[in-house]
Amino acid sequence: MGRSSHLTSEKTAFSYEENKSRAHSNEVGVRAEVALASETEPEILYYLADDDDLDVRRSLARNPTTPVQANALLAKDEEDEVRQDLARKICKILPDLTGDAATVLQEKTIEVLEMLAEDHTTTVRAIVAEALKETFSAPRHIVLALAQDLEEIVAGPILEYSPLLSDDDLIEIIASGVAVGALPAIARREAIGEDVSAAVAASLEIPAVAALLANPSAKVREETIDEIIDQAETVADLHEPLTMRLDLSLRAVRRIAGFVGASLIEKLARKRNLSPDVEADLKQLVRTRIDAAEEMSTLAEPAPVSTAEALWTAGALDEDRLSDAIKEKNHTFVTTALSLMAGYSQKKIQAMMEARNGKIVTSLCWKAGLSMRLAFNIQTNIAHVPRREIVNARNGIEFPFTEDEMDWQLSFYTGD
Repeated sequence: MGRSSHLTSEKTAFSYEENKSRAHSNEVGVRAEVALASETEPEILYYLADDDDLDVRRSLARNPTTPVQANALLAKDEEDEVRQDLARKICKILPDLTGDAATVLQEKTIEVLEMLAEDHTTTVRAIVAEALKETFSAPRHIVLALAQDLEEIVAGPILEYSPLLSDDDLIEIIASGVAVGALPAIARREAIGEDVSAAVAASLEIPAVAALLANPSAKVREETIDEIIDQAETVADLHEPLTMRLDLSLRAVRRIAGFVGASLIEKLARKRNLSPDVEADLKQLVRTRIDAAEEMSTLAEPAPVSTAEALWTAGALDEDRLSDAIKEKNHTFVTTALSLMAGYSQKKIQAMMEARNGKIVTSLCWKAGLSMRLAFNIQTNIAHVPRREIVNARNGIEFPFTEDEMDWQLSFYTGD
């Protein structure tokens, strides 16, 4: 095919009879050159649409001067590669077919595009959708058809980006059924209106609702937020995107604080620059939840004295013992030891571990009188803090925060 491009770029002049003879050549490369050349006569290009060789038909499918009658034949070609090449070309040349003189040609080209948009192969339809997703020149009825395609890879790009879809279109598409997995694409659209946001939220599809919450340009009514909060209490995947939403009312913030983890409350307080009174109120909500859980746990039978408690009583609970427990991934020993050494209930310690927040775990270890080295090991092996949130030592051995900063971290769990 490289030779074909070279010959075409040199614009070698062939007469009609020469091209006709070359189109009948036994050499595939020669026929492919004829099929790709923009100077080849339309009737010869049409003749090559029935060529037995795949490379010849692919060359023809790529040629922008191929007549629409030949394109119509190629749109029914049995080989996917031919239809894929044709789809890319048609989407590329369509915007150039303007003006009165091009009206008939444009209509016939759109007919070919319709065939490709309805192709039985998902890949062909996906190529069309990807090419048309951001254009204003695409035929609206084709865009609507692609938006309602049953495959996410086809419908998704159109639903997320097409400027030809109105909010009314989107609401109707949601009501009639969106391709599986494609609803988040609507939720990610730039500046979707309140009615669309409400329709996304009403779907109860978690990835879509999370995408909606993460979309800062989406307009969302307060009552829609309330409905999402009702759903989110028992859905952990919605906690962080809901907490990070900037247009939350103070009432919504307080509701959210009633069920999300302390680490998210910390992010919320910092992101929104809340007043000290509001921040204290949120902390109290977190502590109230933890205290209620502790009260419930006291109804159970008292547990026997643990190894950590026995060592504590004997004055033998130290970093060496904790290091051994960490190596053995003895979660119960470590949390019990931290409870005794820091002076917090085991329920509070467990809540801190479950937050998977490096700052909180580091602050807890400081409160317990442990080294930063041990704080790092507890973060990675016991609390399983995500890699990007792990707190490292300063100068290799020192805690990287001030005592006031660590007290502030712990205040989400304590009354301090």
